[in-house]
Amino acid sequence: MTMKTDILNRLKYSLGKDAENASTYDWRIALSLVLRDQMVETWFRSTRETYAASPKRVYYLSMEFLIGRLIEDMIANLRMEDTVKTAIAELGQDYDTIVHDEPDAALGNGGLGRLAACFMDSLATLGIPAFGYGIRYEHGLFEQSFAQGQQVEKPETWLTQRHAWEFERPEARYRIGFGGHVEHRDGSARWHPGEVVMATAHDTPVVGWNGDWGNTLRLWSAEPSKDFDLESFNRGDYLAAGRSEALARTISRVLYPDDTTESGKELRLKQEYFFTAASIMDLLRRYLADHDDIRDLPDYVAIQLNDTHPAIAGPELVRILVDEHGLPMDEAIPLTRRCLAYTNHTLLPEALERWSEHLMGRTLPRHLEIIRAIEHAHQTEFPDSPRILDHGDVRMGELAFIMAHKVNGVSALHTELVKQTVFADLHRIHPDRIINQTNGITPRRWLYGCNPSLRHLITDAIGEGWVTDLEQLTALKDKRDDAAFIDAFMASKRENKVNLSNWIGQTMGVALDPDAMFDVQIKRIHEYKRQLMNLLETVALWNEMRDNPNADWTPRIKIFGGKAAPGYFVAKDIIRLINDVAQVINADPVTGDRLKIVYPPNYNVTMAERLIPAADLSEQISTAGKEASGTGNMKFALNGALTIGTLDGANVEIRDHVGTENFFLFGLTAQEVMERRTHHGYSRAAIEASPRLQRVLGQIAEGRFAPQDPSRYHGLVGMLYDHDYFLVTCDFDSYFDTQRRADMVYQTPENWAAMALVNTASMGWFSSDRTIKGYAHDIWGAKSVLSA
Repeated sequence: MTMKTDILNRLKYSLGKDAENASTYDWRIALSLVLRDQMVETWFRSTRETYAASPKRVYYLSMEFLIGRLIEDMIANLRMEDTVKTAIAELGQDYDTIVHDEPDAALGNGGLGRLAACFMDSLATLGIPAFGYGIRYEHGLFEQSFAQGQQVEKPETWLTQRHAWEFERPEARYRIGFGGHVEHRDGSARWHPGEVVMATAHDTPVVGWNGDWGNTLRLWSAEPSKDFDLESFNRGDYLAAGRSEALARTISRVLYPDDTTESGKELRLKQEYFFTAASIMDLLRRYLADHDDIRDLPDYVAIQLNDTHPAIAGPELVRILVDEHGLPMDEAIPLTRRCLAYTNHTLLPEALERWSEHLMGRTLPRHLEIIRAIEHAHQTEFPDSPRILDHGDVRMGELAFIMAHKVNGVSALHTELVKQTVFADLHRIHPDRIINQTNGITPRRWLYGCNPSLRHLITDAIGEGWVTDLEQLTALKDKRDDAAFIDAFMASKRENKVNLSNWIGQTMGVALDPDAMFDVQIKRIHEYKRQLMNLLETVALWNEMRDNPNADWTPRIKIFGGKAAPGYFVAKDIIRLINDVAQVINADPVTGDRLKIVYPPNYNVTMAERLIPAADLSEQISTAGKEASGTGNMKFALNGALTIGTLDGANVEIRDHVGTENFFLFGLTAQEVMERRTHHGYSRAAIEASPRLQRVLGQIAEGRFAPQDPSRYHGLVGMLYDHDYFLVTCDFDSYFDTQRRADMVYQTPENWAAMALVNTASMGWFSSDRTIKGYAHDIWGAKSVLSA
């Protein structure tokens, strides 16, 4: 049958619609189901080959999988783009309308989840047998909108529509307990949970490039462990009748519930244990179906903990080995360690999770006992080791480190700082445990898919091999002096800028000049990422444009995107200030089209796919020593944007690869940041030394951008004077001057174009395929079945 016939059959037999009455939604679901059928063939074959070869499997545990829309990913990886476009056109439908009808899956927030999604793509492309494990959030993080400039959070409703890619697995259900008590008898322990929910699996096939291999993303949803309590309902006790269902739905409802309350902390801990325990039970069931000796588990199972969220995996696996398989504790702990590896993503103290012993004991009493046993064993062997249990808290970073055989940082700088700071004492005890695996991005999504005009230009020039061997992009450096190619390269960029300008005009009503510099910062809103410094520089530039309106200014469009955590009030103030400043600057007839600020709400993967190909300048301006790696920096550079940034995270390695002359560097180094903080009054001194910054802060403090509420930002300004921990004030002048250097280069288009091309050509090393090969060789001991 043809693709056209397949789509019509799915429309008729799966959706009960004929072509004359089908909506865009109907066409999209029908197409998705046809593509899913194609994926299933690869998926089944890969599963059969895995069982036949019995290789080591990788199990990637992550609270987030920011997969975005899947329809174009699947079309590209199955190599069916021309076939699908032809069929859709013959059916009288618009391809772009149909594929953009798919909502983003609300399964993540930022870089952590997007990294996990890139890794799943690379694992499948490389043919390494793997499962991704996470939570099937009903509402995800939140849908962001703005009201009077303030962030408003509404539930994300992605699952009100059918999620066409998944298969529910009712046979894969596990009982997950909380609370209760532990019974000790005859030297053994038995945990009797007080509450139980069921974890039910939903599987999405993940097919790699060319449809050669398929792995599984298995997401858990929580369901009640017992049916509706009709007896309580009939007594009129309606709340009691639905209590079990309410507990279950709460667990898999929202990503990162606000944990500023004790109940919020308890829910987060329950979420983390819920998906981790279900995943451990599931992989053990799969292992035991083919193997008799549980002691051989590390030879066949590699479990990667993506940050500390699944750190409870160590105690959980020990619990099962000891309580259910009868292994002694002193054997179960090292066996578990051989299975587990831990990726550290942060140096921020608040991101290295801690739970109170009281909360842990109340929620997971047997696990607290096992954590004490793990700590005792480690302290016995290394008496001067840092403790997991510290002043009434369970430190999950220390637990993850001690229970992992390898701990990796995600950029060269970050890994060294992990050794020197957060895990310095543990590194001294275990000097071979910490290794580096610099993050990467999948070129299938972040160039081939999101930037078709550049994809075609590159493929015409060097062939298609770069899609799975990104290092082939280095051949583009030979085109640096090819005027025709440079013109085509910049024409591609301008096409993307026109498309973005049209979208912003339609959605926000703001007219943009596509010949202006598109200066983009898209990240979650956090003080260390320093969106505030970007905004202060924008106001300073506005002041100077107004002071000298006839000067030869480089037109700029400042584009922000990102969400603030609901309980993070400083970040929400920064969002409001961005919007307040935008309202004033965008209406200013003096600066006109030479300076605009746009902040499209509800940043997600789909928005990133619009913004990144259109960006001229990539803002990677975090305080040095705070960004673990970043992957947005890689996506921008791959798509021909120049970076303005600090020596932080993977910026260091990007600058090494693209060349110092093709990177706009500013600011203090990580060592200088730490040294500067030792100076009393450093931020006030920096402000007093900068008349330009004084003027900007004075305008904000006097209410220039909030005349109806002049004191609105006194707290923000006061923080910069008295407690500027992230050194916005100290780096401001260097940042401003470097921005003006970028302005000068942009005014010479041929120089800018050559620098941009070198950025694209130098990004081969930052493929997630390279990263996964590093994990497979250095951490997991896993191999591709395709190459076997």
